[in-house]
Amino acid sequence: MPKAEPGFTLADREDRLAWILGSSRSGSTWLLRMLSELQQVVAIDDPHIGHHLGVWRPIPLAWATAEEMPGLTTLWTVKRGKQSYFFSDRYRDEWAPALRQLIVTRFDAQANDVAGTRGVREPTVVVKEPGSHVADLLFSLFPESRLIFLVRDGRDVVDSWIDAYTHGSWALDEGAYPLAAESRLPMVKWLSTVWTYRIAVVQAAYERGVGSGRMMVRYEDLLHDPVAQLGRVCDTLELDVPRSRLEAIAEEQSFERVSAAEKGGGKEVRAAKPGGWRVNLSPEEQRVMLEIMGEKLAELRYIRGATVPA
Repeated sequence: MPKAEPGFTLADREDRLAWILGSSRSGSTWLLRMLSELQQVVAIDDPHIGHHLGVWRPIPLAWATAEEMPGLTTLWTVKRGKQSYFFSDRYRDEWAPALRQLIVTRFDAQANDVAGTRGVREPTVVVKEPGSHVADLLFSLFPESRLIFLVRDGRDVVDSWIDAYTHGSWALDEGAYPLAAESRLPMVKWLSTVWTYRIAVVQAAYERGVGSGRMMVRYEDLLHDPVAQLGRVCDTLELDVPRSRLEAIAEEQSFERVSAAEKGGGKEVRAAKPGGWRVNLSPEEQRVMLEIMGEKLAELRYIRGATVPA
């Protein structure tokens, strides 16, 4: 594949780097695909930086074996105060610039590959990062990058992931596995806790005003009026795109345009309809979700209160 003329680098144009953060199964793939239709955008889909740098502690098995719900954190949080830990706070001035340069070099390579085929000299690089729980680390490395905080009702997120952990699912090639019947409830607990943790971290970063530009968009609003919400995203990225082009992209990438064979249960493109958790998850699973996510759901105005049904 031909490459662009050497010269563009995110090291010099950090403001051209944007992160889609929040939670997977929130419409992030759909949003990234729409943005990737813009000539000036280079889309980087799931580099999984957060899964390498934000290793969970304890591991998911704890949700099936512990007598009480364990508190979720990351290895970095636990170990950062220890001198011999590779990413120790004591030696941050040594490893942080090197880590930043590693990420820049990797993203530059893809950006120049893609932009070179389009004749774009200074692309906007949009990264959909599923490991959003390392948002603080990312913005400490790239303080002038931009944030697209994508939010979806956590109950629909969990419902979507439970569907992904079934026989024949698209996600089996991505590291998922078919759940046994007795494993569903522990998985619901784990996924609910992960959603709550990630959303809290990204929300805190958003409210602190990180980056050179930021916005929050709800999946439900994106679904209701994709043209308007896509326009808001472009404004945040300082991309001047005519409304007619946004309308064409929204139509091309709509759920209705996806073939019947490529959408539905077990598919990456599943339903595009909020509220499926009400019929797909059992009363006990719904109760557990609300117990874990209720406070955050109420804060984000998905529910009016965090009362857990008896």
